[in-house]
Amino acid sequence: MATRKYKKYSLYIGRWQCIPPHKGHIALIETVLKEGKNVLIAIRDTPKDKDNPYSVEQRRRALKKAFKKWGNRVRVMKIPDIEAVCYGRKVGYEIREIRLSKDLEKISGTKIRRANKIKELLK
Repeated sequence: MATRKYKKYSLYIGRWQCIPPHKGHIALIETVLKEGKNVLIAIRDTPKDKDNPYSVEQRRRALKKAFKKWGNRVRVMKIPDIEAVCYGRKVGYEIREIRLSKDLEKISGTKIRRANKIKELLK
């Protein structure tokens, strides 16, 4: 019987409601990719409303396009709308916070969406 080779991934869970993904999203995910690790982007299946204007499929396509150059090292999938991430002791993986520059951490997808909506209204 052939043995299956398993890949490990660093998981990013989010709404990803900025199309295309903003510089903060890109920098955050590329931090791990540049370390040689694989990434799994999990899109929360949120209902469409004023704060969540894009469908899961629109977000999935935008993320796949943004990280295309990384090939199969980036996977994108839909998950249920997560309320909490819980873990027990000795779970076998790391909980890691990645800090970016203050300029990148200030980027707000909500503000970008609002600015884009205003631009559309002014056309």
